[in-house]
Amino acid sequence: MPLKISYSVNFKSAKFPSKKQLVGKYSILKPLNFKNHAGELFKNFSLDKTNTLWTYMPYGPFKNLPSFKSYLKKNCLNKEPFFYAIYSKRLKSFCGVASYLRIKPAIGTIEVGWITYAPNLQRTVEATEAMYLMMKNVFENLGYRRYEWKCDNLNQKSKKSAQRLGFKFEGVFRQATIYKKRNRDSAWFSIIDKEWKQCKNKFQRYLKRSNFDNNLREYKKL
Repeated sequence: MPLKISYSVNFKSAKFPSKKQLVGKYSILKPLNFKNHAGELFKNFSLDKTNTLWTYMPYGPFKNLPSFKSYLKKNCLNKEPFFYAIYSKRLKSFCGVASYLRIKPAIGTIEVGWITYAPNLQRTVEATEAMYLMMKNVFENLGYRRYEWKCDNLNQKSKKSAQRLGFKFEGVFRQATIYKKRNRDSAWFSIIDKEWKQCKNKFQRYLKRSNFDNNLREYKKL
């Protein structure tokens, strides 16, 4: 019996993320700028008085603005990971960050990660739209085949968020890494290019202004 091989792929290359901002109805994603964004981000992140925001992150919590700035300088201003600061038009403030990482244009794979939402951004339309804008950019502007999401397998909120946004669960990589002197089993999720159209339609229906009241509370869930 002959060996089975997969189908041929006529794929040239995707693009690396650019410095262009991503603009939506409710939010704007701007490439992270240390001078312009650090103060507002730290102020909004500090709304989390229990520090649970940083439980599953390799870094944090941060006791003061200088320590937060030091973290940004060291980890968030490089070409990869490529970080955005998330601006809420409603709040008129930068209140979250997210990045592209594991960027492989030659084979068309890219990951979203380091997603950190201040309490005032969590469970809002801006939070959802930010993920939509990054996903749309990946498939429609940058030309990737595969968009990945990974998290600590114990992070139930992250896993639920991935599935809510349309990512499909692929499995758990056991003892994938160590952070904060703890083991991490990593849950893997992905969306591929042929699934994007259906996913996009769901986002567009959800993000219609008519789906929200005057306080931007949703009528129908994603």
